[in-house]
Amino acid sequence: MSSASVRRVVVTGATGNVGTSVVRVLSEDPEIDEVHGIARRMPHSAPEKTTWTAADIADEGYDLAADFAGASAVVHLAWAFQPTHRPPETWRTNVLGSMRVFEAAATAGVPALIHASSVGAYSPGPKDHKVAEDWPTHGWPDAAYCREKAYLERVLDGFERDHRDMRVVRMRPGFLFKEESASEQRRIFGGVATPAQLGKLARPGLLPVLPDIPGLRFQVLHTDDAARAYRLAVLGEARGAFNLAAEPPVDMPFLARLLKARTVRMPAAAARAALGAGWRLRLVRASPHLFDAVLGLPLMDCRRAREELGWRPERTATEAVDALLSGLRKESGAPTPPLARRPKTA
Repeated sequence: MSSASVRRVVVTGATGNVGTSVVRVLSEDPEIDEVHGIARRMPHSAPEKTTWTAADIADEGYDLAADFAGASAVVHLAWAFQPTHRPPETWRTNVLGSMRVFEAAATAGVPALIHASSVGAYSPGPKDHKVAEDWPTHGWPDAAYCREKAYLERVLDGFERDHRDMRVVRMRPGFLFKEESASEQRRIFGGVATPAQLGKLARPGLLPVLPDIPGLRFQVLHTDDAARAYRLAVLGEARGAFNLAAEPPVDMPFLARLLKARTVRMPAAAARAALGAGWRLRLVRASPHLFDAVLGLPLMDCRRAREELGWRPERTATEAVDALLSGLRKESGAPTPPLARRPKTA
């Protein structure tokens, strides 16, 4: 597919952290005529060249193929992180809904499908060197997020074999941050902690000590840099999987330097026990199962994205984390229901 043939791009999950950046980047591109966003709840404003459908991708009464008709590409971003206490609900949206998206794209004859996979799809791996896209994608089975991302990798394996005429791209980014997503991410992972409380903790010098947990080392990326990679995938001819991350990797000493704190060694088992207690009492929304998964995540080599997509992050990992911390301090948000500062429903 040449860039001249890109007339209409459909984006599912278009009002979330990644979706808002992808919609903006695509709508600003002169080679794209229309961006069509699909989300359960409509935004309060929209960029130029953007149209909307309010829909649930997992709703069997919704004709996804009709919305996809005439699209040059479908960018599939829709994903539910909560409720972690009720995994059948996230399975409905994330797995069954995604499978409906894949099949609808094939039914509509869409030439390109760009799917948001994740570093969370990878099997546990090394922290002292980086792995390429051929690292096994079996996830961490005890964490619903990883289990669902890995399951969809297997679904796409079969889908690609059955639809060789469609160009399928799998983006595998690290953790994605931007200032405007801070309120949403606080609600998804923080639970009962108020914005003011987290804002204080995010101020350098106010948190004297951070726990240094062995194995807690992971990669991040500014959401806008991820959006640029999606744009390149839409306009280009690339196929297959692409790791996306910025340098350097993040660990607790890294965060301690940003927050002007010192670190104290804490066994992973103790940190998990504290998180597990909070999660069971519904005081925090991040599950201990996801904590286990993060401890095992490999570090990713992003060489393929550089060489085949022509992509490089414009912001460092430090800048991405700084954006999140700034958003927590300011209680930042954006004019869409998922990113709103104080929505009626979290």
